[in-house]
Amino acid sequence: MAAIQIIGTDFAAAAALEGLLARRRVRLQGPEGGPVSVLACSARHEAQAGGTVGVTQLARAAGARGVVVVEEGAATLAVSSELGGRLLRVTLPRPTGTLPHRDAALLALADLLASQVSAMVAADAATGALIDLAARVARTDVTVFINGPTGSGKEVLARKVHEASRRAAGPFIAINCAAIPENMLEAMLFGHEKGAFTGASGANKGIIRAAEGGTLLLDEVSEMPMGLQSKLLRVLQERRVTPLGSQTEVPVDVRIIATSNRHMPEEVRARRFREDLWYRLNVFPLTTKPLCERPDDIPALAVALLRRHCPAELALPLLAPEALETLLAHDWPGNVRELENVIQRALVLHEGGRIVPDDIVIDAVPQLPVRPLHLAAV
Repeated sequence: MAAIQIIGTDFAAAAALEGLLARRRVRLQGPEGGPVSVLACSARHEAQAGGTVGVTQLARAAGARGVVVVEEGAATLAVSSELGGRLLRVTLPRPTGTLPHRDAALLALADLLASQVSAMVAADAATGALIDLAARVARTDVTVFINGPTGSGKEVLARKVHEASRRAAGPFIAINCAAIPENMLEAMLFGHEKGAFTGASGANKGIIRAAEGGTLLLDEVSEMPMGLQSKLLRVLQERRVTPLGSQTEVPVDVRIIATSNRHMPEEVRARRFREDLWYRLNVFPLTTKPLCERPDDIPALAVALLRRHCPAELALPLLAPEALETLLAHDWPGNVRELENVIQRALVLHEGGRIVPDDIVIDAVPQLPVRPLHLAAV
């Protein structure tokens, strides 16, 4: 697993930053702990080490592919790159006096570091425990079923299982079982031979075989038609696929992860989902919680979404503490997807590099100031 090394010399925010990365389960490496992926230090330490040349030599000795140099006490948060993006310079504003997981600037720096090692966004203890459990599940090829409300991060968690597994170098292929017409789903999943049906001008190996050596995510598997459920059950039992129009079974080596936002025992009782398939898929269950039940994740996710959607040519705006309180006060029935919409609205409405409570528009039409119209005299 990729690791980050933070040099704490003359770096006041180092301990708080390490705490935020630990909440995301990022592996932190000491100076004698082996190779790292990213090296982070303060601008003062860079100067003591001999400037850019000195700090890049330190990174090379540690095996790091990237360096992040932080200048503390700045007026605004800014990020610039050097050496083709291998060295990032970050100006970090003074602490706001709040807890680290409520400090927007510190959260942005933590997200910048964590994103370089593909860490899942997290700050709440419940999410951290779920990441730990997913990492343990990833050690084996056991089939995983992830249940949780819409927009709560089921696919993100599935990718985390894949990235932590021995199959990480293989493909990760996701298919939304609810988004594909029933008459196309079978051919897409299992593949087909040339001429198997009208329009099949060539053979197609299908999504299951395309995931060979990797992981196949069956998103919203509860929407799969009953007829296909029996065929999927055979794939799980025999680890073989029979393409449409073929009489030959083809062995496959894939890990299956399935997700649903429904209460599956009820789906089984209502005969909308096969009981035998349910037990085959539900070998190891994982459950994502709604956002309102993990409030410490809200600021971290908000900052991560700001970084994702902020145009590259614009400076990243910071969430004012009052704006964070507004986000924390909402119950988020739409979970992370709703939060993402709110953050994109705030990016449109904000001015002056800060997002304030008036920029947080939740389930409402933004009220823009009305300016008088001056007409030229006729």
